[in-house]
Amino acid sequence: MKPSASTDELPTKQPIPPLARLIFMTRWLQLPLYLGLILAQCVYVFHFWVELSDLIGAVLGNPDSLQHILDAVAIPGAVKPSKLNETTIMLVVLGLIDVVMISNLLIMVIIGGYETFVSRMNLESHPDQPEWLSHVNASVLKVKLATAIIGISSIHLLKTFINAAAYDTKTLLAQTGIHIVFLFSAMAIAYSDRIMAQTAAISDSH
Repeated sequence: MKPSASTDELPTKQPIPPLARLIFMTRWLQLPLYLGLILAQCVYVFHFWVELSDLIGAVLGNPDSLQHILDAVAIPGAVKPSKLNETTIMLVVLGLIDVVMISNLLIMVIIGGYETFVSRMNLESHPDQPEWLSHVNASVLKVKLATAIIGISSIHLLKTFINAAAYDTKTLLAQTGIHIVFLFSAMAIAYSDRIMAQTAAISDSH
C-alpha cells in the first residue's frame, strides 16, 4: 500500500561540513575564560570574608583589624579617620555590597555566557535554575549586564557622596557624569533590543 501523498515527510538531517564543524567547535576556546572568571569569583569571596572579619574584629576592639578598616576607607589627600564611627561602618558595608554586586555580575557572565555562547547546561528540571536563565540570549544578557553595571556604579557614587567634602567639584561632576552615561547606555541597549524584538514579531506575523 502506497503512503498517502499528504503525508509529511520528515526532513533529512544534513551532515555538517568539516570546516563548519571545526569553526563551530572553536566556541570551546571560551571555556578557559569562564574558568578564569570562576577563579576571580573565588578571589572576591576571599576578599569579602577578609573585609567582614576585619570589620567584626574592629567592632570587638582588635587594633590590627581597626587599623586595616581605617586604611581601607581612607581617601588620599584627606584626613584619615581615627576611630570606627557610623560613616566608617557605612563605607565598609558599601564596599561589601560592592563586592557582592560584582560577584553577581560574574555569575551572570559565567552562567549566561556559557549557556549562550558555548553549550547548553540543561537546567530546565533543576529546582535552583535562575529565573532569568530560562529565557536568556545575547540581547537579554546585555541588558542584565548593563543594569548590573549601573548598580555597581551607584554604590561607588554613593561612597563618593558620603565623603563629598574630601573630593573637589571636578571629581564629583566627573563621577556623576560617568554614572549618567551608564544609565543612558543601558536605556539605549534596552530600547534597541525592544525595537529588534518588535521587528522580529512583525516578521513572524507575516
